[in-house]
Amino acid sequence: MATTPGSVPQTELDGGSAELTVLLAGNPNVGKSSIFNRLTGLGAITAHYPGKTVELNLGSTEYGTVPLTVVDLPGIYALEALGEEQWLARRALLESGPEVVVAVVDAGNLERNLYLVLQLIDLQLPVIVALNLVDEAERAGIAVDAVALGKLLGVPVVEVQGTSGRGLDQLVATAVARAQADTPTVLPPSYGRDVADHIADLEALAARDLSDVLPNLTPRAKAVLLLENDAEVVAAATLTPTGRELIALRAGLAEHIANEHGETVEMRLARERYGLAGAIASQVRQRQERRESLAERLWRWSIAPTTGGPTLILVLGALFAILYSVGNFLSAAIEAAWAAFVSPAIGALLLAAFGPGTVADVLRWGVDAGPLAVLSVGVPYVMVFYFLFALLEDSGYLNSVSFLLDNVMHRFGLHGRSAIPLVAAFGCNVPALMTLRTLTSMRERLIASLLIVLIPCSARTAVIMGVVGRWAGWEAAIALMVTLLAIGALAGLALNRVLPGSSSGLVMEMFPFRRPELRTLWRKTWYRVHDFVFVALPIVLGGSLVLGVLYETKWIWAVAGPLQPVVEGWLGLPMVAGLCLIFAVLRKELAMQLLVAIGITQYGPLAENLTHFMNAHQMFVYALVNTIYLPCLATFAVLARDLGWPRVFGISAFTIALALLVGGLANQVLGLL
Repeated sequence: MATTPGSVPQTELDGGSAELTVLLAGNPNVGKSSIFNRLTGLGAITAHYPGKTVELNLGSTEYGTVPLTVVDLPGIYALEALGEEQWLARRALLESGPEVVVAVVDAGNLERNLYLVLQLIDLQLPVIVALNLVDEAERAGIAVDAVALGKLLGVPVVEVQGTSGRGLDQLVATAVARAQADTPTVLPPSYGRDVADHIADLEALAARDLSDVLPNLTPRAKAVLLLENDAEVVAAATLTPTGRELIALRAGLAEHIANEHGETVEMRLARERYGLAGAIASQVRQRQERRESLAERLWRWSIAPTTGGPTLILVLGALFAILYSVGNFLSAAIEAAWAAFVSPAIGALLLAAFGPGTVADVLRWGVDAGPLAVLSVGVPYVMVFYFLFALLEDSGYLNSVSFLLDNVMHRFGLHGRSAIPLVAAFGCNVPALMTLRTLTSMRERLIASLLIVLIPCSARTAVIMGVVGRWAGWEAAIALMVTLLAIGALAGLALNRVLPGSSSGLVMEMFPFRRPELRTLWRKTWYRVHDFVFVALPIVLGGSLVLGVLYETKWIWAVAGPLQPVVEGWLGLPMVAGLCLIFAVLRKELAMQLLVAIGITQYGPLAENLTHFMNAHQMFVYALVNTIYLPCLATFAVLARDLGWPRVFGISAFTIALALLVGGLANQVLGLL
């Protein structure tokens, strides 16, 4: 029986109704977030590429009379903390004293997934295994004996299918039973004799000297971490009164293993675990001879050097063709409906409440123009983009893009995984920036953040198409997009040379394409659009009211004088365009609407046609500067949270200087042409 969101079968339990905490652990490609969503009914975003989950997702459910807190940990391959997401998962597993850890594994890739399981068992954590993606394994001709797997691991194993909910009722029942067991048995993995003896030698001293270090772990678990030269445990051991004896013993054992096997003890333990994972997988797995599927052929096509590049170009071309055609249709429909039904009603209410005058005009900016901007400009393009992006995620194509673009990304001081947020930035910079916490160094985050800020999001693209494309021609719009991408690429290359350090390597799991589920795609799209609207709407409303006050009271013209040499002299723009650039930082898509509004005020009704007061090259410069300088306020907030205000001010100063430099040069060149 499939488990419905937020509930599990009501079964009487022994042991009372104390709340239990269940941690979901596993690598980023095993579908554990789908299990989390099914169990709790929450909308945590699932992903089908490495390193997506970077925050703890918490939800609750019940099993009989027992309340459960379910925690979806960031995706990890092992407990060694390399980046922020690995560090967060490690903290939760080693310090929280979990009552049960559900290790989610991919039935079609046991060797890779069992390493983390063995590591958790080695630390004597209360583990059960959720054997997920069984349906995908069956389609690939792989059958796994879950009973035999449980016997070899010494922990319960439950077959599940996270996307449909199959087996989740049994998984929860098993988790609760294991958490409520008086003394759950955790048998350590069977290593070579020398490794096992060395762990035993350290265990007694760890019990004596490391009782206050990671107190929720057993002495044997601490001995394993110490033998592996875990930085946290070694540092803590040096602070104990008898720590020198413990460190000296560890060094001697490590030297013995190095002399005996010709490799470090860390490498030896890793080799033992991988060897054991492979041996277990070979005993419980059966493969059937079959023909290569269409999904596998398409996957190989997507990563091959000769076909991967052209395929990527076709996919991106199709993505933006669908984005603009469907987005334009939805935007026009929303604008027509709003103008016909909503705007007249709002105008009538404001007139009745406040009468004609400045107050009603200012409020109309906020409650009429503001929501319309979100619904007609933001939602259509963002919604279509997020649906297409979810399709690329869940099919696994973004995994291929990461692999394909790894060499290109290294030229910018990044790696292939960075290609995913850069693609997402064309929809909206905010969610793209949120994914950068998967990058392991501040240097990589800084470079990627600047590149994302320079990428034209859907709001800025709307300005490009609405100003340049509509009035100067599609050729000019394409030329502008190419110019912006070239500027971003040059900025990335320059930063890679200027900033100290180098990019980290990319170790990622490759797998064939998977079949996306329409229900999951719609859920992911809905949650992302929902988040976008609730982040954008308050900013848009507030920004619209501020602009309404400035515009209706004529204060907006007070800033015109000091900026005239830059706007009219260097950029070659009419002053009304310069004013729009200043205030459009509140809402980037407002740069087009405000330009028309102020233009009509300054030049009369004919200014609704921008060619009445701007020529083609001025429109090009205007859109170019608007796209490059300063991100929107929502982007500011995310950058400040993840990078800190000093770096945000640095990025802002850089974009302003770059926009003025490039805009002025473009004005000079286009003037000569």
